[in-house]
Amino acid sequence: MPQPALYLKPNVAVEPLYNQWYAWWYLVAPATAPLFVANHHVKIMRSFVANPALHVAALKNPALAGGPYINYGPERAGEVKALLDRTLAEHAPSLRFAEAVAELHRLLNGADGHSLEELYARVPDVLRGYVELTYDLNNRASPRFLESLLYRSPHCSESSQSLSLRLLQGDVRPYVFSTPRLDTDAETVHIQRPFRGGALGALLAMVRTPGSVGAAAEALGVAPRDARAFAALFTEAPPRPASRFDGPGVRIRYFGHACVLAETRAVSVLVDPVVSYDVPSELARYTALDLPERIDYALITHGHADHLMLETLLALRDRIGTIVVPEGGGGLADPSLKRLLQSVGFQSVIALGELDSLDIPGGAITGLPFLGEHADLNIQAKLAYHVRFQDRALFFAADSKVIEPRVYDHVRSALGDVDALFIGMESEGGPLSWMYGPLLPAPLARKMDQSRRLNGSNSQQAAELVARIHPARVFVYAMGREPWLGHVMAMGYHDDSPQLVEARKFIAHCRERGIDASLPYGKGELFLD
Repeated sequence: MPQPALYLKPNVAVEPLYNQWYAWWYLVAPATAPLFVANHHVKIMRSFVANPALHVAALKNPALAGGPYINYGPERAGEVKALLDRTLAEHAPSLRFAEAVAELHRLLNGADGHSLEELYARVPDVLRGYVELTYDLNNRASPRFLESLLYRSPHCSESSQSLSLRLLQGDVRPYVFSTPRLDTDAETVHIQRPFRGGALGALLAMVRTPGSVGAAAEALGVAPRDARAFAALFTEAPPRPASRFDGPGVRIRYFGHACVLAETRAVSVLVDPVVSYDVPSELARYTALDLPERIDYALITHGHADHLMLETLLALRDRIGTIVVPEGGGGLADPSLKRLLQSVGFQSVIALGELDSLDIPGGAITGLPFLGEHADLNIQAKLAYHVRFQDRALFFAADSKVIEPRVYDHVRSALGDVDALFIGMESEGGPLSWMYGPLLPAPLARKMDQSRRLNGSNSQQAAELVARIHPARVFVYAMGREPWLGHVMAMGYHDDSPQLVEARKFIAHCRERGIDASLPYGKGELFLD
């Protein structure tokens, strides 16, 4: 008797993993993944195996939730030890790559402005043919990694990619960047497949189009022991239908954090897709079920995991027409987002530079400067966006820090006033080492590290932006307040958190000047006729 066609439940989380760690930008790019394995994962696992009680005690302090502490009890130290041993054995090439990068930095530290040509013969063997040695104009030497070749090399380890499938019963998930997924519980299905595989796309399409559970299990290589847990991920109940906007003007929907959907009859644009699952909750929100069947353009402002979330992007991959990303600069801390997304299966990826424009039906998408929030590193893969629909204009500033307000005098001169400004105000972010520490050739002095933070704008800086681009409406977004962001942000806000204090000051400043300003939470909707 043939099996009935079933739907994938809308609360199934499909987490992308790299060697059982939650995958993000730096775990896909082949030059940086080995550095995070060697300088982050191995170090954390060794620390936990040596003293699990230290990690347990540290995580009793909410302020340390985003720190380098594994969120398991001491009884799981054996499983972590097994993953550590397997990592040391199976990822020995990655560890050699990381040590070669450290050796290359030491080699270039001795460069004194004379020609670098003779140093090529002294580049560690595993890096030979994959780097160019360069000076900046101040005669500081650094390597440029040839990413196009690395993606085709043995250093691009797709065999380390896998997927973890589980049903979510709510928004709360533990912080993911300091704890590997051991996935030994009976409700979790672990699938060893690369992210770009078509079988994943076929599975995720079953959210909307019913299909054969058996065929999906066979295509994904689901182990017999996981057959029952895999079958529990499906249902006969169809999802609620999602309709494309067909009204006049522009409809803007806030999906939480930095995710905004702007639609006209002709086109849909989704900014920084990070979308809630359809889980039981008293907090009103739009979920993935509220997105249109076809997303014409998805815009990525930068590679931080709360803006470029592979988990959401892979779920939407076959529904996105074109994904737009900023051009990268090619440095070790600045891998190409275009190559990264192509490597995980996106077919149409366009990279824009500052003031580059892409025509869309009835309007255009234009890249804008995005200063700040990257700890003063020379990272080019970041863009704000100006999106024009006929005579309406939206400015998505993401986490821009208005360090030099006169930039926006020039932006307004080029593009005019805007109808709505979306700006993040995480005015006190983590220090440089919190995100970029595994990439550094040597640790920074603590005072330097604390001075170079991942900060967005405060109230005064945001007010400078408003004074220059004259928005009719202002939305303070990208604050990480929604509960479905906790697994990548660990913000832990309270009413007196400096980020919220600054946001409220800025909103009051706008309202005093007759500008409609708000701090959306959960969901929001606005129509521009």
